[in-house]
Amino acid sequence: MAEVVAKVGVEKESGYLYFLDKKGNIARAQMSRAGRAKGKVKKEVVAKVGVEKESGYLYFIEKKGNVARAKMARGRKTGGKKKSAKRKAAAKKGAKTKAKKKAVRKKAAKKGAKTKAKKKAVRKKAGKKAAATRKKKTAVRKAAGKKAAATRKKKAAKKPAKKKAPAKKKKAPAKKRKK
Repeated sequence: MAEVVAKVGVEKESGYLYFLDKKGNIARAQMSRAGRAKGKVKKEVVAKVGVEKESGYLYFIEKKGNVARAKMARGRKTGGKKKSAKRKAAAKKGAKTKAKKKAVRKKAAKKGAKTKAKKKAVRKKAGKKAAATRKKKTAVRKAAGKKAAATRKKKAAKKPAKKKAPAKKKKAPAKKRKK
């Protein structure tokens, strides 16, 4: 995959990141580890190589310390007829599932409308029943009130009227005499 561009043979130390800088030289920077101060790290040039970079390639330092490059993957790789057939099948399957979901949603909406209508009818019927029972109760109360009034009148007619006794006068409190 990778092809060596320049044989340098740089020995790598642990704790450093080796890379190719803008000028094409091998440089290194200290990696972030525990205990290292935060902020920008100074880059130091290890070997002056001066590699001219071409677009479409990724340049790196390999294990042996040489400069190497690999072609960058751009765009989508076509796998031939098998992948396109799989994609088409997946698209069809997706379309079918969408259609099924849509049908289910429609059915649920219809069912919801029916249940709403049923609930409304039940509420209306219950309201009518409640109104009828209220009317019956008020009629019963009125009838009971009329009967009670009639019985009071009959009792009043049977008993003779009582004479009221004259009201007693209150005595004024006795005044205290001074000595």
